[in-house]
Amino acid sequence: MDIRIAENGRMVLPRSARKALGVTGAGVLVLSIDGDNVKLTSMHQSIKRAQDLYRQHATNDLPVDDFIAERRAEAAREDLD
Repeated sequence: MDIRIAENGRMVLPRSARKALGVTGAGVLVLSIDGDNVKLTSMHQSIKRAQDLYRQHATNDLPVDDFIAERRAEAAREDLD
């Protein structure tokens, strides 16, 4: 799909592209550049990707309160050393 860019740098994202990204009305897109390639994703897609990556690499399934309590106990043990 061809997109025209105005002299001031503005461009119009075609309706089909907005629909594919799930963007309705005003919104925020994330633009990433990898070499010669440009990629647009919706903020929702970017957040979901970050959450998926976190879940892949997270080593602790503790609830937040338990995690904080564990870190405080660890810090207290370090203070005793």
